[in-house]
Amino acid sequence: MSAVQQYKVSSSGQMSLPAGVRHRWQLDDGGQVDVLDLGFCVLTVPAGQARRLLGDLLSHEQHAEFVRSLDDDPDLATT
Repeated sequence: MSAVQQYKVSSSGQMSLPAGVRHRWQLDDGGQVDVLDLGFCVLTVPAGQARRLLGDLLSHEQHAEFVRSLDDDPDLATT
């Protein structure tokens, strides 16, 4: 798999998770994933991993400060 791939997002906001990822994450029959909206990107990770990953990347205080800085975008400020 290449490092960067592009995927089409439907007009209803849907996007398919690549087959290789679904298999690796044991989602061949469907299932849950976690999505982190970081403001500048959206990160999709296996279910149950988002909080641990976010905690590894940023302290709670750093994340709260970042969210407060998003006051110009009400959708992002609620994440």
